[in-house]
Amino acid sequence: MKVKEVAQKIEPKMKKTIEAFQHEIASIRTGKATTTLLDRVKVEAYGQLMPLKQVGNIGVMDVHTLIVQVWDKSMVSATERAIRDANLGLNPSADGQNIRVSIPPLTEERRKEFVKLTKKFGEDSKVSLRNLRRDMIHDIEKLEKDKAISEDDKNRGKKEADDLLHKFEKQLSDLITLKEKEIMEV
Repeated sequence: MKVKEVAQKIEPKMKKTIEAFQHEIASIRTGKATTTLLDRVKVEAYGQLMPLKQVGNIGVMDVHTLIVQVWDKSMVSATERAIRDANLGLNPSADGQNIRVSIPPLTEERRKEFVKLTKKFGEDSKVSLRNLRRDMIHDIEKLEKDKAISEDDKNRGKKEADDLLHKFEKQLSDLITLKEKEIMEV
């Protein structure tokens, strides 16, 4: 296994870290209605916890309102309760088989909390990226120790690991800045 192969093994893992971060911050409220806001909501349905998506359709009615169309009438109150109990600061109201979820404007304090949360997720992702870089360097040093590559190749490999890390950390920082701007926008 040469340096390029080590890099090709690590780069997809770094991409997955970025994707996981994007998925994580998608459910952070920004004051605008998005269907991803309800991604983490689990409904007690038929004796088990199910994702809200498996109980009904989620749609955006307008900038400040989501609508959940529950497929089974008997699940409306359980779905409403699940949204209320999801600790998202939302107060749903049932209207037949539909549930309206108004997205209240965020207070300045709440916005700052969400920015902190975004930064925390970002830091966790950066730690994952650094661990992947460490693994890559470890693999490269092992190759050199086993005499599979020269010292020059090892040094080039370490530089490539650093370059990969910087590339993905920049993507992460850009995503954090974008989300921060989105959250603080009134």
